[in-house]
Amino acid sequence: MAGHSKWAGIKHKKAIVDARRGKLFTKLARAITVAAREGGGDPNTNASLGLAVQRAKDASMPKDNIERAIQKGVGGGADAETWEAVLYEGYGPGGVALLIEALTDNRNRTGSEVRHLLSKHGGNLGEPGSVAYLFDKKGIVVVDAARYTEDDLMPAIEAGAEDIAQDEDVFEIVTEPSDFKAVHDALEVAGVEMQSAEVRWQPKTSVPLEEDGAAKLMKLIDALEDNDDVGQVNANFDVSADVMERVAAAAG
Repeated sequence: MAGHSKWAGIKHKKAIVDARRGKLFTKLARAITVAAREGGGDPNTNASLGLAVQRAKDASMPKDNIERAIQKGVGGGADAETWEAVLYEGYGPGGVALLIEALTDNRNRTGSEVRHLLSKHGGNLGEPGSVAYLFDKKGIVVVDAARYTEDDLMPAIEAGAEDIAQDEDVFEIVTEPSDFKAVHDALEVAGVEMQSAEVRWQPKTSVPLEEDGAAKLMKLIDALEDNDDVGQVNANFDVSADVMERVAAAAG
């Protein structure tokens, strides 16, 4: 979806700025620690850890920080044991479905904060299962279609990508989560610059939004992602790239 792809690229650039402030690094380190605790400290055999490490590398997180987070997880420290992954489901402005991924040491606190943010920005929290069926978990790599052709992206197919689709000014490369790292690495070796690369809940259907609705939704997503416990917000909206650029510009 054009709007979602464009927003992914904008978020990726914004994430680099956020990382310099330290908040993103804290969230990424926490995700690495939990993944290492649950599946072991080798990113090559622990897929969840491999994905968490890749996200950290894409955000330019220092290698020492990544290694410390892994050791914290496999060391079984008391702090590592307190964190758990939680998935919240709800709706935003315009009836857009939301899957909100969080890591928390207090479900009551985080649930209350997520509920409050949704309500404040014209949304509401749903019951488990209320929107999850609208999404599939996929690896998504976004590449500038003005710089590359489909032929340039063939290494992704050879590495296991499911599909390459052009949507306005970007290519979206879709993979199974288990193939994401191999596809990412193949593109990196081929010298293809990625606007964004992540494993996320990809919507099966989309809700069209005009500029006003998109602006309200982006405010909600920004507010959620600014929460210390929220890692990623997934939404099934669709807007044009032009509208998304105007919304992003207005948001600063």
